[in-house]
Amino acid sequence: MQPKLFIDGSWQDATNGGTIDVVNPATERTFAQFAAGTEIDVDRAVAAAKRAGQSTWSQTTGRERAAILRAIASGIEHEQDELARLEVRDNGKPLAEAHGDIADTIYCFNLYADYAEDLDRKQGESITIPDDRFKTTVKYVPAGVAGLIVPWNYPLLMAAWKVAPALAAGCTVVLKPSEFTSLTALELARICRDAGVPPGVFNLVTGYGREAGARLAAHPDVRKLAFTGSVPTGIAVATAAAKDVKSLSLELGGKSPIVVFNDADLEQVVEWVMFGIFWNQGQVCSATSRLIVQSGIAGRLIERLAEEAKKITIGDGMTDGVLLGPLVSKTQYDKVMGYIEAGKREASLVCGGGRPAGFNAGYFVEPTIFTGVPADARIWAEEIFGPVLSVAAFKTEDEALALANDTEFGLAAAVMTQDLERAARVADRFEAGVVWINCSQPNFLEPPWGGMKHSGVGRELGTWGLMNFLEPKQITAYQSAEPWGWYLKDPKSR
Repeated sequence: MQPKLFIDGSWQDATNGGTIDVVNPATERTFAQFAAGTEIDVDRAVAAAKRAGQSTWSQTTGRERAAILRAIASGIEHEQDELARLEVRDNGKPLAEAHGDIADTIYCFNLYADYAEDLDRKQGESITIPDDRFKTTVKYVPAGVAGLIVPWNYPLLMAAWKVAPALAAGCTVVLKPSEFTSLTALELARICRDAGVPPGVFNLVTGYGREAGARLAAHPDVRKLAFTGSVPTGIAVATAAAKDVKSLSLELGGKSPIVVFNDADLEQVVEWVMFGIFWNQGQVCSATSRLIVQSGIAGRLIERLAEEAKKITIGDGMTDGVLLGPLVSKTQYDKVMGYIEAGKREASLVCGGGRPAGFNAGYFVEPTIFTGVPADARIWAEEIFGPVLSVAAFKTEDEALALANDTEFGLAAAVMTQDLERAARVADRFEAGVVWINCSQPNFLEPPWGGMKHSGVGRELGTWGLMNFLEPKQITAYQSAEPWGWYLKDPKSR
């Protein structure tokens, strides 16, 4: 793989020639390198995107853009097995999960191709107003150059969540992937070129967030910023955006609750709680990492969760049957282990709590469960982003909701009960942008995705994701033959 940037339709060296090593998190061995882009490289990419936006791309029809989006989807589909395997080596997730991510990526580009075509039908739609002497219509114009900064937990899929709607809207793009997981983004650049994306419309600058990411967020010619990542970095991005009054969408952290009532089906609860916290090694912004369980079922549920957690197959994501791979990096491993050590001081360890036996290399962490976790514990309040579940018990519905909502985050929440009236009532009272009833983590690309409070600003996916990259323009025309006569009126009557 060439350690180059993709700018203005061609592969280019980073200005200072710097590179970043790619480490397989299952082996801790370096197996590739990519370019470490600088502020100057970001400036070059933004300039290319601005030129492309001012030429023909922003004037294309939705139908024309849809054809290119479908060509991108086809290119990804043609290479989906290779891309999934690359994702495993880069990120560490099990191969089956990586295949699911690539399938969702293909679907995402095809979905926004459909939305791009729909956009043609909406252009110039009439708006009803109370004065028939005027006609008001609305057009939807591209927001301009879009700076897209994506995380490492779903590298290609999170890129698609932003790239697909941006291109569908007619924006030009500068994509900055995580410095931990840039390899599939580099493949996406090649696929975009082969799909017929014009030079400058899609640009990719790999590199460190403190250099390339910070410059992209602050660049005066970037008119739209879309960021997914941590709250502190999101605040920095928002601060940079505010200086130029940029359009902004943020998808930040979470500490999502799953509330379980006594009448819930125990085995279904076990299945969904396990999925909600151990899928993708718990490196999921919406992970239901706080289990709030009613006292009558708490003992049996914790016992069953511990039994099943101990059965999870841990290993290299390329190995058949592995359900839990390594964490993405040494940095993340150290962070998660720090939280686990804090949890041992704050609560009762039920299972896990360390490196699994027999793994002398790789960033592996056992599925870990703590119970009796107080509300002021770090493992209860702070986002861990690892396979760590914190459990607290409750007696009444009001107590459960108080525990669930007592957080700075508001991305997702789940409730499990056979009483559907109660489920609906609790769902309405959750302070979260995404709510699940009798499940956890199912995600579809058509509904809106995003959170409240410190979990973000705006919504992604569906038509909400498309609107992130569009500016509605009101056009009002006077269509009466009679003169308006405003200046002829008596000044006293104005």
